[in-house]
Amino acid sequence: MYFAKHFAVVGMVGTMLIASGPAYAAQTTTKSSVVVDDSTLQTRVETSLKAQPTLKNQDIDVKVAGKVVTLTGEVQTAARKARAERAAHVAGVTSVVNKLTVNPHAGASLVDKTGDATKTAAVKTGEAAKTVAVKTGDVAKTVGSKTKEGAEATGGAITDAWITTHIHTNMMNEPLLNASDVNVDVNNHMVTLKGTVTTAAGKARAEQIAKTTDGVKSVTNRLVVGPRQ
Repeated sequence: MYFAKHFAVVGMVGTMLIASGPAYAAQTTTKSSVVVDDSTLQTRVETSLKAQPTLKNQDIDVKVAGKVVTLTGEVQTAARKARAERAAHVAGVTSVVNKLTVNPHAGASLVDKTGDATKTAAVKTGEAAKTVAVKTGDVAKTVGSKTKEGAEATGGAITDAWITTHIHTNMMNEPLLNASDVNVDVNNHMVTLKGTVTTAAGKARAEQIAKTTDGVKSVTNRLVVGPRQ
């Protein structure tokens, strides 16, 4: 009699577990299924790109379709092209199509769009004062002379965008800066160098190139010697 009752209880428990099994499995599957739409992915990718210091002022467009990211536009170096692709691989993205092109002058137009027109007007007024200072032997003679000569060579006033373009062009042709990732920021003719270089000689050479560019007032060298990130 005892054994009959025991087996009956075990049978009922087994039946309850089998019956509840599919429902439990369905519930687990539902909780683990998280759908991320393309709009959300695009926002994530754009945020990731903006967080990269060396991609500042680069012309990068992001489109997402079916969880596949397509990057178009221009960047200044091949290293930044690769950096953008890595940054686009956020959670939820299945693949990245990198159609970015490398152009040493990329970003110059963006600087103009974000207020360089105002800076240009200020530069023209300031350069006139510097030219007078050169003639009178003022302390600003060296800076004024460099700016005047550069302006004559280009047919107009030297702008921050002009300085940025020329520094990048000269760095592209410098063997010591191969495999380096240098970001050039110019504000009111004052240059700040950021990023990484592979050698201390490359760091010094980058600063020298910036200092010898027409129109540059000062150079802040924040470059880090190490492997490209």
